[in-house]
Amino acid sequence: MQTAVYPGTFDPITNGHTDLIERAARRFERVIVAIHHSPAKQPALGWEERVDLARRVLGDIPNVVVEGFEGLLVEFARARAAGVILRGLRAVSDFEYEFQLASMNRQLAPEIETLFMTPDEHYAYVSSSLVREIAALGGDVTPFVHAEVVAALRRRMG
Repeated sequence: MQTAVYPGTFDPITNGHTDLIERAARRFERVIVAIHHSPAKQPALGWEERVDLARRVLGDIPNVVVEGFEGLLVEFARARAAGVILRGLRAVSDFEYEFQLASMNRQLAPEIETLFMTPDEHYAYVSSSLVREIAALGGDVTPFVHAEVVAALRRRMG
């Protein structure tokens, strides 16, 4: 058993993310959900809010830790002695981009392996961007995200 890092912007964290994290937590001693802060991106939810939401949503999983980070993912993973980077693949369309990331990370840190996981089929179509769009248009996102996230999106988007 070892430490795995599951990185992303999690804007917002969805039930698909949670499904993957719960399953990873059964396979790894520790799972670090690493929420990236990128000044270039314009997320719907602020960085601190995304970290706080993930902590509340995942708080009942004892071997899951949520941290925010900036900079290179492989440096973050090295600093936490993580041997695995987890990435989710929903569809074939995700593969090309994820393959490029995994290949670059392998060049930067050959000692860290990338592991791809697929979501439960109930969540294969759920993405943060679709959830944000539905919420922005006043739609019901309760089937796709935790109640804490629903409340945060309502506060943010009305």
